[in-house]
Amino acid sequence: MTDRNPATQSQKDRNIILIEDISKEVRSVGSGSTYEQPAGIDNEVAEFFAQNAKVDNFVVIDDATNRRLRWMIHKRVLSVMVITYFAQTLDKGTINFASIMGIREDTNLKGQEYAWLTTCVYIAILVWEFPTNRLLQRFPIAKYLSFNIAAWGAVLACTAACNNFVGLMVVRTLLGIFECVCQPAFVFLSTMWYTREEQALVIGSFYSMNGFQQCVGGLIAYGIAQIDNAKLKNWQILFTLLGCLTFVWGIFVLWWLPDSPMRATCFSVEDRILMAERVRRNETGIQNKTFKMYQAWEALLDPTVWAIVMISFTNALPTGGLGAFSNIILTAFGFTQLQTYLLAIAQGVIIMAFLFSAAYISKRYDQKLLLAFIYTLPNIAGTIVFLCVQTSSHTKVGLLLAFYCTQGFGAVAVLNLALMSGNVAGRSKQVMASSMVFIAWAVGNAVGPQVFRDDDKPRYTKAFIVHIVIYGVQLAAVIFLRLRLMRLNVLKRKMQNIAASKENGETIDEHLTHKHAFDDLTDKENPDFRYVY
Repeated sequence: MTDRNPATQSQKDRNIILIEDISKEVRSVGSGSTYEQPAGIDNEVAEFFAQNAKVDNFVVIDDATNRRLRWMIHKRVLSVMVITYFAQTLDKGTINFASIMGIREDTNLKGQEYAWLTTCVYIAILVWEFPTNRLLQRFPIAKYLSFNIAAWGAVLACTAACNNFVGLMVVRTLLGIFECVCQPAFVFLSTMWYTREEQALVIGSFYSMNGFQQCVGGLIAYGIAQIDNAKLKNWQILFTLLGCLTFVWGIFVLWWLPDSPMRATCFSVEDRILMAERVRRNETGIQNKTFKMYQAWEALLDPTVWAIVMISFTNALPTGGLGAFSNIILTAFGFTQLQTYLLAIAQGVIIMAFLFSAAYISKRYDQKLLLAFIYTLPNIAGTIVFLCVQTSSHTKVGLLLAFYCTQGFGAVAVLNLALMSGNVAGRSKQVMASSMVFIAWAVGNAVGPQVFRDDDKPRYTKAFIVHIVIYGVQLAAVIFLRLRLMRLNVLKRKMQNIAASKENGETIDEHLTHKHAFDDLTDKENPDFRYVY
């Protein structure tokens, strides 16, 4: 870390992060100083900067320091997000593996009752999503997250004691309540610790666990399926084992994960300041515990938020059905139980390939919505094959490949979450937008299994027709959102009399001051905010 002259800002090709003159910025982030604290800033954030500010000129984080800071954050924050999300997807997906271990027969499930075991999870999320987002804003994030992890681990283990539909419905509903904290918490952590350029890869890293759990879950399920003559059924062993492991992990998270850069005593004070300053350019702040109603209303009336909500819903509906019925569908194609377990591993690898390729290309070419459009196309192609090709021993390989094509949903989900984290500012607006997005995701996942009707198996033609229509709506929403965000950036620059230097209205280098970055302004209020697409 070195002191430099402000003239060094003009070096465009260097990947450096400028920390503004802290002696000047105290008026924006300092409490207890000679400057007036902005009304909107969080007290803890203001006090942290006021107590630790040094009257230097310009401090620049060079590439080596930035990499060091990023790896320190990866170790404490990203590792927790990745492992926790893996546990969540594995725990939630156990019902899929249990479906061919005998749980339907042992608990006397009939008709649509199995589908309701997935639907009830998302109904619980639908009901509890806003309260859990508000609690995330109000309480220390690490402590609230660890409590929920341990709680859902305990609930998962209790699933082994269920012997009827009612018992399964109760534990699955509780599972949805405790698990729904994960995605909003991780999006919040991404905005708190990572730059907007890094967020797609960060979100892709933990979201890729959707695929990894297919690989590991398939192996675990296959191994447990080999157990004979045990006192517990195979599916009971599966729930008990995974539930206990998750509970222990929740206790570990309480000790390991810092609540925020301000409270991260595992790092030096100097590093904590730099970690906070490196996300200044996000213009989305770090935290604010006060709920501001005007920001909530702004989210409810913002077409940008609604477009992201629509993409969340249209991407989740096919996912919900395919996730719950994938093993049943593969079995219907003519694969044995063992082959179905092993094919789940290949499915997981393909999901991860979609996710990481989308996240990498997004960072490499700074494109999100264009890639969301492209990654929707394989889903459409695979669904058309399902509709047109009859199931037989001669076509099962082709149908399997078509099924793998429909796994592009994960890439779109990652890009959509990156759009939300990068384009919504103001903590209360983020709470409302996050709630809306994940409620839409929950609705899509809840409806998804219900379109796979018991009287429509084994091909489920009606369900796949619904999927085609939904994908068409998704493509329209992607196009609308891209055009809207481009237009909003043009209007922002016109208000600041900044001329466009590219044909699409963008400007290569604007030299924004980012002086309102921690003032808890919404993206509409902050003149320095720029939308990413």
